[in-house]
Amino acid sequence: MRRLVLLAMAALTACASDGPLEITRSPTMPRATLAWREIATPMDRDRLREWRDSFSKAVAAAKAGGDAAEVGREGVLLDPDGALANPAIPDGRYRCRVTKLGARSEGLLTYIAYPAFTCAIGRDGRVQRLDKLSGSQRYVGVIFPHDAMRSVFLGTLVLGDETRAMRYAQDETRNVAGYVERIGERRWRLVMPRPHYESLTDVMELVPE
Repeated sequence: MRRLVLLAMAALTACASDGPLEITRSPTMPRATLAWREIATPMDRDRLREWRDSFSKAVAAAKAGGDAAEVGREGVLLDPDGALANPAIPDGRYRCRVTKLGARSEGLLTYIAYPAFTCAIGRDGRVQRLDKLSGSQRYVGVIFPHDAMRSVFLGTLVLGDETRAMRYAQDETRNVAGYVERIGERRWRLVMPRPHYESLTDVMELVPE
């Protein structure tokens, strides 16, 4: 009998180890999951699906607006096809620099390059969390595994002197969706197509401090 009990316990342990990963729910996510499609809003799934078209149109708009030289100087950072394999980004602190491309409405600039701020990437259960720690627009959210070229970022935008991030999907206009890509040795970018404010595509460069 004791042998049967031990064998049953071993079987249960094996089943548990082969089952779904248990993760701690990020405070910005509606529930714990490793599958980003389970929580992404329909609008964000559309934005991610059309990311390359949005990125290309944003680059073209910036060039047409008189900033072709600036776009060219950024090289692979603003190349829609610049991603390399193995997108995994290590935990740590990063210099994160945001470039806004294209204008959502007439009268806005078609190219804005901000100075570098500080971002942090760390573990949040079995997923990674990204926090932009300073600046007037701060991205807070989770990086999900996706494929050999890209990881998916879903999060929210913290504005001005706000001290807490909204939960993802609580306010559509605050939702942020994008792809994390590796573009060089110890260099990554977060491509955010069709943001709700100002631009057509935002690109954030991430370089370890």
